Amino acid sequence: MTNSNPSLVKIQGVSKAFRRGSEEIHVLDRLDLEVQQGEFLALMGPSGSGKSTLLNLIGGLDRAGTGSVEIGGERIDQLSDRALAAWRARHVGFVFQFYNLMAVLSAERNVELPLLLTHLSKKERMQHVEVALKVVGLAHRTHHFPRQLSGGEQQRVGIARAIVTDPTLLLCDEPTGDLDRKSGDEILGLLQTLNREQGKTIVMVTHDPHASARASRIVYLDKGQLSTQPPA
Repeated sequence: MTNSNPSLVKIQGVSKAFRRGSEEIHVLDRLDLEVQQGEFLALMGPSGSGKSTLLNLIGGLDRAGTGSVEIGGERIDQLSDRALAAWRARHVGFVFQFYNLMAVLSAERNVELPLLLTHLSKKERMQHVEVALKVVGLAHRTHHFPRQLSGGEQQRVGIARAIVTDPTLLLCDEPTGDLDRKSGDEILGLLQTLNREQGKTIVMVTHDPHASARASRIVYLDKGQLSTQPPA
């Protein structure tokens, strides 16, 4: 990744704490992070280190206690809840460990869900869905339901759903954590293709060094701080 690319994600001085009874748990401590446009960043760290919390801050699913979160030049930490939801729908695609597919909907309908928040016509939505399923190699599984798909195929549907709106940013939380090695490798290869051939900016949380090796950069989160070296 060259330094000539502009920063898409710029996080400065972000802290985040949670309450557990009378105890306050500090997860992120005045953390700084920049992610360049077109980068594939892997975020690693021990369980409970705050990796998913940081991902949720970047995606506008959570708010920091202090500090600023700027995505594409916009301070999303200053948006109202309604404006933040609209921003998220336009700019972020999420890929989850356990797919989060609707069991009663076909692959096609699951992928269509984010488009229901847009002003696209039914015909236009189906055109977008068709393209997204083709990109992930599931054009032949359009009408299949999650129970009829393998784990790897379900995750491909999840990725198609994440990219169907052509988001600015793709956020992946342990995308291979529920898959066997072969299926996981296929998903990682797909993410690399989306990054290299379509220029998607990807931030991926993972505990698996095999997965993080596919990224263009790895950072480690421990004790609320980021480092380029794994924790001792």
